[in-house]
Amino acid sequence: MTDQNKRAAIMSELNDRSREVFRRVVEGYLASGDPVGSRTLSRTMSEKISAATIRNVMQDLEYLGLLGSPHTSSGRIPTQIGLRMFVDGVLEVGEVAAEDRDKIDATFGQNQPDVTTMLDRVGSTLSGITQGASLVLTPKHEAPIKHIEFVSLNADRALVVLVFADSHVENRVFTPPPGQTPSSMREAANFLNALAEGKTLSELRQSVTAQIKSRRQEIDALARELVETGLVLWENAGEQSERLIVRGRSNLLDGSNEAKDFDRIRSLFDDLERKRDIAEFLELTEDGEGVRIFIGSENKLFSLSGSSLVVSPYMNADRKIIGAVGVIGPTRLNYGRIVPIVDYTAQLVGRLISDRSKG
Repeated sequence: MTDQNKRAAIMSELNDRSREVFRRVVEGYLASGDPVGSRTLSRTMSEKISAATIRNVMQDLEYLGLLGSPHTSSGRIPTQIGLRMFVDGVLEVGEVAAEDRDKIDATFGQNQPDVTTMLDRVGSTLSGITQGASLVLTPKHEAPIKHIEFVSLNADRALVVLVFADSHVENRVFTPPPGQTPSSMREAANFLNALAEGKTLSELRQSVTAQIKSRRQEIDALARELVETGLVLWENAGEQSERLIVRGRSNLLDGSNEAKDFDRIRSLFDDLERKRDIAEFLELTEDGEGVRIFIGSENKLFSLSGSSLVVSPYMNADRKIIGAVGVIGPTRLNYGRIVPIVDYTAQLVGRLISDRSKG
């Protein structure tokens, strides 16, 4: 039985009273961050029951692994399993609030000159609205290539100029392999341009790999090394063509006074800024459309932070996932509010990018 089926089985065994106690404990914890006690619940339950009865129910829920007791007091908080079950089976997701929708819409109404600038603003807006840290994975430029040129700047610096069919131009400075000459660079550029027509960078890399295998004897050794090095640079996840935008880190630090919290969050951003797992971030979204929620250690990227990630992919006109937007914060996120905000933003980003590609 999968973990999801086990959780569903546990929830199905709860009677109405246990389900309501569980829901109110989780909602109270998400709202305040504090343990919820039986006396508090006795004043809010839909049926009038004693605090002693509620404590018994809480003990049963604790036995099932859904609630925990952080102190010796009678208050309870949800465990990670409890939060997961709440999100999957109890959480009620509403519409995006009008005020939040207006702020998000305003971000897209500023006619940004390029997609990266627009996504930068999206990240800042998401962070401001949610008071968490926003994550935006920007897409690679996947238009077909029109022309490639290498320009020697000095002995250890060179420039590659990429001209795409949609008139987008990118210039990259890189360190060429030792011993390059203007003729070897021209040979490398000619080789690439002969293959590049109608291909994206990803497709070109695949073609070059095949060509190098079949035509190794035809390519000058230095030019071949330059081709291989240049393509590795273009495909590097840390390059400008694929960039992880992080906004609002201070929101994660506010209100966190314990040294261990700072250490966990610092570790989180060390990982983010090294971008070692940028591809894995996109893979988190590839199980299908819609928002996904990762709580605590479920989240491969941010398990050290004790945080939750709410993330949604966005797609191009061909319904291909090309990036993602998300919000990261403490496990007691207001999921009911954050989920529709992330979903709405991802849909707007996808539509905007699709419209630009048609234009």
